Amino acid sequence: QVQLVESGGGLVQPGGSLRLSCTASGFTLGYYAIGWFRQAPGKEREGVSCISASDGGTWYTDSVKGRVTISRDNALNTVYLQMNNLKPEDTAVYYCASESQVHTGCRGTATSYDYWGQGTQVTVSS
Repeated sequence: QVQLVESGGGLVQPGGSLRLSCTASGFTLGYYAIGWFRQAPGKEREGVSCISASDGGTWYTDSVKGRVTISRDNALNTVYLQMNNLKPEDTAVYYCASESQVHTGCRGTATSYDYWGQGTQVTVSS
């Protein structure tokens, strides 16, 4: 049974940091591109970052560049999203997602991904 579980969300003050984790079970996460997405109330789900399986290449949406780092630990079947200098506009439910076929590179579009976690809430507020 394929499952993705996110953790690490919470309430943090502006300027603070969080590290989100996405742990897979039922499949080998290292074979596939993994994406992080977020959805704020009343807004569409948007791509935040992704990491490829083939060469470790990464992509970041413009609003998080320089503040967010995606990484993977294939031995732990886990992908991380380190978020620094958090802003109130980063408040959202964060989801990780996995492709189900092997591709080169990674994509920041939700339709590219087949397996999704349940999400973890990130709230940035003073």
